[in-house]
Amino acid sequence: CRSDFLTIATTRPETLFGDTAIAVNPQDDRYSKYIGKMAIVPLTFGRHVPIISDKYVDKDFGTGVLKISPGHDHNDYLLARKLGLPILNVMNKDGTLNHARKKVWSDLEETGLAVKTEPHTLRVPRSQRGGEIIEPLVSKQWFVTMEPLAEKALHAVEKGELTIIPERFEKIYKHWLSNIKDWCISRQLWWGHRIPVWYIVGKDCEEEYIVARGPEEALEKAHEKYGKDVEIYQDPDVLDTWFSSALWPFSTLGWPDVSADDFKRFYPTSLLETGHDILFFWVARMVMMGIEFTGTVPFSYVYLHGLIRDSQGRKMSKTLGNVIDPLDTIKEFGTDALRFTLALGTAGQDLNLSTERLTSNKAFTNKLWNAGKFVLQNLPNPSDIAAWETLLAYKFDMAECLLNLPLPECWVVSKLHLLIDTVTTSYDKFFFGDVGREIYDFFWGDFADWYIEASKARLYQSEDHAISSVAQAVLLYVFENVLKMLHPFMPFVTEELWQALPHRKEALMVSSWPLTSLPSDASSIKKFENLQALTRAIRNARAEYSVEPAKRISASIVASDEVVEKREKFWRYFHADANQSVHLVASEGLEAYLPLADMVDISSEVQRLSKRLSKMKSEYDALVARLNSPKFVEKAPEEIVNGVREKAAEAEEKIMLTKKRLAFLQSTVLVSS
Repeated sequence: CRSDFLTIATTRPETLFGDTAIAVNPQDDRYSKYIGKMAIVPLTFGRHVPIISDKYVDKDFGTGVLKISPGHDHNDYLLARKLGLPILNVMNKDGTLNHARKKVWSDLEETGLAVKTEPHTLRVPRSQRGGEIIEPLVSKQWFVTMEPLAEKALHAVEKGELTIIPERFEKIYKHWLSNIKDWCISRQLWWGHRIPVWYIVGKDCEEEYIVARGPEEALEKAHEKYGKDVEIYQDPDVLDTWFSSALWPFSTLGWPDVSADDFKRFYPTSLLETGHDILFFWVARMVMMGIEFTGTVPFSYVYLHGLIRDSQGRKMSKTLGNVIDPLDTIKEFGTDALRFTLALGTAGQDLNLSTERLTSNKAFTNKLWNAGKFVLQNLPNPSDIAAWETLLAYKFDMAECLLNLPLPECWVVSKLHLLIDTVTTSYDKFFFGDVGREIYDFFWGDFADWYIEASKARLYQSEDHAISSVAQAVLLYVFENVLKMLHPFMPFVTEELWQALPHRKEALMVSSWPLTSLPSDASSIKKFENLQALTRAIRNARAEYSVEPAKRISASIVASDEVVEKREKFWRYFHADANQSVHLVASEGLEAYLPLADMVDISSEVQRLSKRLSKMKSEYDALVARLNSPKFVEKAPEEIVNGVREKAAEAEEKIMLTKKRLAFLQSTVLVSS
């Protein structure tokens, strides 16, 4: 009768020919009476399969009855292996059984076994390249037993023989290796390392095969076992690409000849740098293969970079049309700018690559090039031996020499020595992003913006040859050390600039790294920073009063003896009328007075600010009126009301500042009159 039928929901009726069981959940009361009985598979001329129970079955999905097709479903395959069910393959390798889907369903309808059809959305796997539907298919393949290999790779991390950076990825590494499955290493592809297995002509290839290093060895083994007349042929499959890649650290160095020069010199290496997305696919497998075949981990450190994404944080793909071609990027921004941009990323974190970042670092490359031109143009002629002997006689790595330098030179050399220590430490810790930012900030913010500008007065205006000579020596010393530290990031422009400098005995690439723990003078750094603060304050005051860049104004500098005890005098001393000047305080013991009359027409400025204040008050009153209106506050969206409140607060603050400035100017007019 009808009640003796089990109804199954499926999207693949054609695989019923490969069904080897019917499964229900043991807690499903609807079907408990059928457990242990046999079911007849439709359209198979009465083939019987067992009705089994397993908690794997979701009783709330479909009808709660599952057809088990181990040959054509991964989960069904695992269940069949666990329960000892037979595995049937009813599909050709070209997937031709798919063409039977409509025919099978038609036959089920004709026999009254089809209950109903209804739409069902599911995820269908497709080929990444061609888009064809991928059908699961059980087939004979070669596998590697992974647990013994994984155990050794796990111990390598636990014993500290291998360090993964960032450290958080060690947890992922351990999870993968602790739950590893046997690895299917054979592939049916046209290209790759051939599977090192040979079969005997006329013998069952699943029972009779030979594993050998090459065809000669395979034939020799075949002769020993089957006689001289035996014929053999190699398995047409190739190794999984990742298997071949896993051999890379040592196979490229002459292995299995462990006496090869390259192998002895370069294996194991110190560090592997790669993307975090292939930590398991490549890194873990290299570690396992390295230990298995050489007895040693192939590298001591693994540095994982993030993925390069587009400016919106999306993964690059042809479908989105957001793939950035590195060759096009290099043509537009330069190789060094691209390298520097990528290297500024943080280990393990994805990087959003934008035009703005590349443009900024192209500007940095140009700044470096222009600084190099400035240094070269202001060095002595290479043929002037006496000048070069004087220049190279400075020993900036000696404390006595450093402390005898003028303030700007002592400051920049001290800052350089501190930078070398910081950068070296960051390099040793693999904090490459920090290295790049630290060098960038020093080169642009200290050397280019401040020291090069300070050196111009010595080079162009000083009549004292000794002063210009020390400036030349410092320019060269600082610049060549910056090139050394930047070289790993920007190898092309730094090498070009290095070899353009006179008296280079070797390429930058093979030059020695800067020495660390060199002397620095904290007092000089502090004094120059005070001078910088004063200069910035003067610039800000000029901007506040809209002084044209080309206009020169006088300034009165008041400095304590402690501030100016350095051997050079940078400031002249003036008497200033405080009531008619802008007073600036850079630090304790260093102040400046800027005469207002030099910067603005006070009367005109008072009139301008008065008009501006009147307009600001009107705008502020309008905002306050809106906020005082219950109708607006109660009915307008909250974000609109909050926006008006913020504008009112900003307007009130601007009014207060304008009043103070106006009062100051008005008092100045009264005093001067």
